[in-house]
Amino acid sequence: MRLADLSKRSGVSTATIKYYLREGLLPPGRQVNATTAEYDEDHLRRLRLVRALIQVGKVPVATAREVLGHVDDDSLGRTVRLGAALWALPQDAEPDEADPAVAAARVEVNRLLELLGWETSRELAPLSPVHRSLVVAVAALRRLDYPWDAELMAPYGELMMEVARRDLDFMETHASEAEKVEMAVAAAVLFQPVLRALHRLAQEEESARRYGIE
Repeated sequence: MRLADLSKRSGVSTATIKYYLREGLLPPGRQVNATTAEYDEDHLRRLRLVRALIQVGKVPVATAREVLGHVDDDSLGRTVRLGAALWALPQDAEPDEADPAVAAARVEVNRLLELLGWETSRELAPLSPVHRSLVVAVAALRRLDYPWDAELMAPYGELMMEVARRDLDFMETHASEAEKVEMAVAAAVLFQPVLRALHRLAQEEESARRYGIE
């Protein structure tokens, strides 16, 4: 398809598509002549992912480019490829190492990973921005005197492992390696609002069942 067709099918203006091409968010089309290129279904799929990352996920352009660079790096195995892409996504603030709540939270997060048997997460903890984000969140809860320890968090971790299994099962239904990793990145960014909304709806429902709606 030509650029105008890609624009029509995606709902993205030609000017925006050209900007994404310049920024390296979309691979170049197949050059037909000096002024014309052709695009295919892979470009359309990638364009939709780029729009979702930037518009829905609020991912900055530079960060989206880094994430997609890892998605496209076929020199890496799937686990490393996916991990690098996920680590490149925006993370929470860095923990304040001088804060006693952070030190206590790190102890509990590490105990949690041991309790769950998440060996890879334990090994990567010193490098992982996701691990640091969890420490920050647990520290904030502990400052409010909520007793968030490994035992309290473990059932939540088990539930999230089931979510992760479903994510990767769905990922496996896609054909190409790039599609698989793209889907996993999309899930990390776009499923979060779904999970957050379902959590809140479930709290409303359980509250009504326990206490009534009067």
